This record gives sequence, structure tokens and C-alpha cells, in this order.
Amino acid sequence: MTLIVLGLALWWAAHLFRRLAPTRRAAMGDAGRGVVALGVLAGLVLMVIGYRGVEQIDLWYPPGFLTHVNNLLMLFAVYLYAASGMKTRITRVIRHPQLTAVKVWAVAHLLVNGDLASVILFGGILAWAVVEVIVINRAEPRPAPPAPAPVGREIGAVVGAVVVLGAIGWVHNWLGVWPFG
Repeated sequence: MTLIVLGLALWWAAHLFRRLAPTRRAAMGDAGRGVVALGVLAGLVLMVIGYRGVEQIDLWYPPGFLTHVNNLLMLFAVYLYAASGMKTRITRVIRHPQLTAVKVWAVAHLLVNGDLASVILFGGILAWAVVEVIVINRAEPRPAPPAPAPVGREIGAVVGAVVVLGAIGWVHNWLGVWPFG
């Protein structure tokens, strides 16, 4: 569990560095990007190694139907992430589509994983995303919504989300976890 918590701490610190210590971050210039990227990557590696190596301590046993709820939420999370870059129509409503995608991803994983390591990992990332949104909203006024996206961009985001979700499922299967029930 120590590696998971240390990874989460690095993840939080790297992502919040610019907001919580703007003068220090600005003084680092372009080199600061590398430091932040290294912190995020190191945090991610520690979380993955910690999660894969920890003894499973079950807190509850999720019912099987939650796998389908998880998959639907994951499709929405992947779509939100794609929508962020493609500036689809949903970005006119949701201010932080990437962070919302992370929150949906975390909730989806909390629904189907009832062990302590999952609660710490996915709950920690969910908490980070909530805090990140609060910090950004306090620091920056809400920008004007983007112009409505063409229908082709919407279709591209949906098709892309389905393809990416399939790839995510393939990687999960390769790692020994079949995510589709």
C-alpha cells in the first residue's frame, strides 16, 4: 500500500504544483514541464507497481451486474476524454471534460473493485480530480463556451471512444482481467 500512497502523493503534487506554487513553477520555466512530467510518470509507475503487488484485502463483493454499469461508465469516460480534445458539443456544458472523465473512470472502477487497494487507488484519484476542479474553478473564471461542433466531429468522438474502449479491454485482458463480464 505504501507504493500506491506514494504514487498518489506524487501524482497530486505534480498536478497541483502549478496551482499551489505558481511563483516557484514559473521560476522553473520550461524545465518545470519536465519535472512535472517526471513526477506524474513516477507517480503512475509507483501506483501500478503498488497495485499489482499488494495483497488483496476484500472489503465487499460487488454484484456481477456492476460490470455492465462499469463498461457503460467507461464508454462515457473515454468519450468525455475524446470530446475534450475534439471540442464536441458536450464541452459547451461540461467545463472540465478530461477531469470529469477521470472522475467517471474512478467511480466506474470503484463499483467493480471491492478491495482495499482499489479503494485507495481509485478513491485517491477521484479525490484528486475533485480537488483539481475546485482549485481551477477558484483560480480561473469560466471561459465562453466553444462554438457548436459539426456532427462529423461528434460521430468521430463516439466511434473513437468505442475503438479506444475496445483497446482498453484488450489491454486489461492481456493483463489477466476480462472487463466485459
